[in-house]
Amino acid sequence: MTMPATLAIRLTTRNTVLIVVAMIAVQMLLLRAEGHPFICPCGYVKLWHGTAHSSENSQQILDWYSFTHIVHGFAIYFFLWWLWRDSSFAARLIVAVLIEGGWEVLENSQFVIDRYRAQTVSREYYGDSVINSVSDTVMMILGFTLASRLPVLISVALVTVMELGLVFLIGDSLILNIIMLIHPFETIKAWQATFIP
Repeated sequence: MTMPATLAIRLTTRNTVLIVVAMIAVQMLLLRAEGHPFICPCGYVKLWHGTAHSSENSQQILDWYSFTHIVHGFAIYFFLWWLWRDSSFAARLIVAVLIEGGWEVLENSQFVIDRYRAQTVSREYYGDSVINSVSDTVMMILGFTLASRLPVLISVALVTVMELGLVFLIGDSLILNIIMLIHPFETIKAWQATFIP
């Protein structure tokens, strides 16, 4: 399968960076239009926030869920590689940022936020700050880039370590997040509640 005609432009490194930056800027504008704060409402910015179940989670630059976005990058890379093997890394990266940016906007819509709060133990979740959402997209780009350079077995091992590490450290992971968002299980929800301080 060939890439869409809209990506037929010459994708130099400079053009790719400009397109990715423009897409992230649009993501930021859409999140602000949805009413999300640019930084944590607490009034300060931290590089890392390590308490998964707190009001600052998803508000600071990096948190435990940043690892799930690295996993996004691996997953999107392999999906796009399978779908468009004849395309360049740059073209696939642009599509990956479009997918991740679209998810970030959807994830922070009131509908999805309400579903998270109703179906998971994240009752205090009110969406991401803009800076956290942009960081999530950057983490996806990191995962995407690693997937393009590492052997498949190393990629699978890294994803497995991140997913299992999150399960043991915070009682959540990308897979558990998807399961609980689509079809919540009370047993999983009760087990995850044991991680709340």
